[in-house]
Amino acid sequence: MHKWKVVAYTLGVIVFLVSCTLSIFYGYQVMNHKAPSAKEEKKTYQYHVVLIPEELDNEYWRVVEEGAKAAAEKYGVLLEYTGPRQADLQEHLKAIQISAAARVDGILTQGLNDEQFTPLINRIVKTIPVITVDTDAAGSNRISYVGTDNYHAGYLAGQALLADTKGPVAVGIVTGNFYANHQLQRVQGFRDAIRGEERVRIVDLQQSGISRVKAAEIAYAMLQNHPDINAFYGTSALDGIGIAQVVEKYKKQKQPYIIGFDTLPETLAYINRGMIQATVVQEPYEMGYRSIEMMVDVLNGKTIPSVVHTDTRILRQKGLQ
Repeated sequence: MHKWKVVAYTLGVIVFLVSCTLSIFYGYQVMNHKAPSAKEEKKTYQYHVVLIPEELDNEYWRVVEEGAKAAAEKYGVLLEYTGPRQADLQEHLKAIQISAAARVDGILTQGLNDEQFTPLINRIVKTIPVITVDTDAAGSNRISYVGTDNYHAGYLAGQALLADTKGPVAVGIVTGNFYANHQLQRVQGFRDAIRGEERVRIVDLQQSGISRVKAAEIAYAMLQNHPDINAFYGTSALDGIGIAQVVEKYKKQKQPYIIGFDTLPETLAYINRGMIQATVVQEPYEMGYRSIEMMVDVLNGKTIPSVVHTDTRILRQKGLQ
């Protein structure tokens, strides 16, 4: 019995010595680890720029982010992509305020609403350059805007509908938001394009909140409330998809004409199957890329144009072949 006590005591001493040795070794490593200083980190990136979209997980905005990332890598920019996960005006504004408080070098954002975005941009731009992307706050003091001419895009959509249809047309419009500048401009451009065409009339206009589920619900309700609807216009990337889902599932007789926005994979698949007849093509990758290039120019003291419109065109099924 005495022998086992001696063995146990010896093992305890060994374990204690090993523990002490390891503690001393790792303690030394921690004490002598040289963390990179803020100055050293600054050497890696020339500038810190924040891109704040309307909705982080929106596939369209992911393409904008890809373009911005590519330019950021080229020009040595630390790009931060942040904002609301789902469209939320107050969260968007808060993200801009947080970025400004963090003293970043530049802010890229949509100018969604003149009433709330313009005074915020005007305050921030006194110390931090702001460039609007995709959606302009034209009345603000932002340095520049890069993106679609949204009124022109809506006008193209209206012209496409006129060219692709014959006879009386009753249109249901599903738009992303009633407060967003780009959505309002796309609707107004469409209205002006069909103005004077007595055979075409808009019978309903509803907002989807940038949600394909909500767009589908609205399209279904429109078909129930307005049986004469034979055309739809969706003004955000997800609206056309939601409309097509409902039409494909519930519309048994003659299929209504659908024109949407953007070239998400689902949109292209519906065009290929003939469920969506046309879509307005934007250049989100180019928007992201050019916005970083322009911000770098501003930060380097160069003059940039106040507006850079990216290309816009109509895509139909034959364009996919």
